[in-house]
Amino acid sequence: MTKIIFLDAAGTLFDVRGNVGEVYAELAKKFGVAVKSEELNAAFSQSFATASPMAFPGIEAAKIPQLEFEWWLTVSAKAFQIAGVFHQFSDFPNFFAELYAHFATAEPWFVYPDVFPALNRWQQQGIKLAVVSNFDSRIYAVLKALNLAEYFTSVTISTEVGAAKPDYKIFTAALQKHNCIAEDVLHIGDSFKADYCGAKNSGLKAIWLNRQQEKLDLGKLYFPKVEEFASLDLI
Repeated sequence: MTKIIFLDAAGTLFDVRGNVGEVYAELAKKFGVAVKSEELNAAFSQSFATASPMAFPGIEAAKIPQLEFEWWLTVSAKAFQIAGVFHQFSDFPNFFAELYAHFATAEPWFVYPDVFPALNRWQQQGIKLAVVSNFDSRIYAVLKALNLAEYFTSVTISTEVGAAKPDYKIFTAALQKHNCIAEDVLHIGDSFKADYCGAKNSGLKAIWLNRQQEKLDLGKLYFPKVEEFASLDLI
């Protein structure tokens, strides 16, 4: 019987309404910048994919929020540059400050419909739940705003640990909070590399929550995957 489940956050529990490009483009309108959301979404994906891991090893806790802000400022600015509209902003830092605060609220997010039924079922079964995510410290406000915070006994994020999934250090930090060994924990997340491979390589049991029905050519390699929590039977 599984006693503890670690869960990824964005893309697993909740996700952006529409897509990032739509949210960015809509707010950019308020600042007089017109850009096609699909082009901006593609640009964001490119910028995000080439960014360094959002982790700041050896940095004191008080400095982390500012480093998170600067990390996202760089990613967002590059997205608008790739989309060819960065020059249209008269004050990009002011725009970004509003954008950054926006993503700390419930408004740009939605909770997947299978999440609350699964969390309630697992709690009733006596399973402890924890978040392990490459999110920044806004995760606490987002979980609370989406009425998810009460389900989790711990939250472990890359910026506070100084290591991002698939690095084993973030899983180790989460395990230490629960005083348990890796073999006793199941990790579930939407990224094959960060969540499934990261957890397995750290000694945890793992399931890939393939919400986007991504196709991987892995030959005959078997790995457990589902597309929704309703498919899981952990007892």
